[in-house]
Amino acid sequence: MFVLTIDQRGSRRHGDRVEQLLADLAAHHEQTGVDPLRGFERTVGDEVQGVYDDPEPVVDVALHVLRLGGWTVGIGAGPVDEPLPSSPRAGSGPAFVLARTAVEAAKSRSRTVPLAVRGRDDGAGRDAEAVLVLVAAVAARRSEAGWVVADAMSVEAPRQDELAARLGVTQQAVSQRLRAALWAEERAARPAAARLLAWAQGVGEDRPARP
Repeated sequence: MFVLTIDQRGSRRHGDRVEQLLADLAAHHEQTGVDPLRGFERTVGDEVQGVYDDPEPVVDVALHVLRLGGWTVGIGAGPVDEPLPSSPRAGSGPAFVLARTAVEAAKSRSRTVPLAVRGRDDGAGRDAEAVLVLVAAVAARRSEAGWVVADAMSVEAPRQDELAARLGVTQQAVSQRLRAALWAEERAARPAAARLLAWAQGVGEDRPARP
């Protein structure tokens, strides 16, 4: 299982944004058609928590929240105590403990990307963190024009000539923006991060032996 604990940064300066985040996450899940196992809800203060049983939407949501800005993301990968309650607030088990450790680690001022992963398999967890941090850092450098084409290709998957016609630019311009945005590299890295998160659960998933 995967527990995401998301904590607001600078709430004293910007006010409580939890309800706004919960609405955004609900809209994002509706758009992607993938719901968490246990939906996000406020746990304490300006923190929210959700539970997933699939690592791919965990990668997607973590990167989405980092793009929004103003949030710290902790991911815990491991078992949970069964039966899992309907409310994440009532959940317990290693994944919840690891998510708490992760979100506290992510608050370190030495981190350029406020995300951390802790897994029952600690090595795989930190490997997943490294990939996610790198992808988020690359995405943070995108221009507005880069985001426009990256979002369109990720959500709608149009042909580049169709997207160019819609934007009123040349197909070459679309291709250049995608290259500058490192869109193809990000899409290739996301499944790798998901596999590492799966291994980080430490519950017997197939994985290559460490050298």
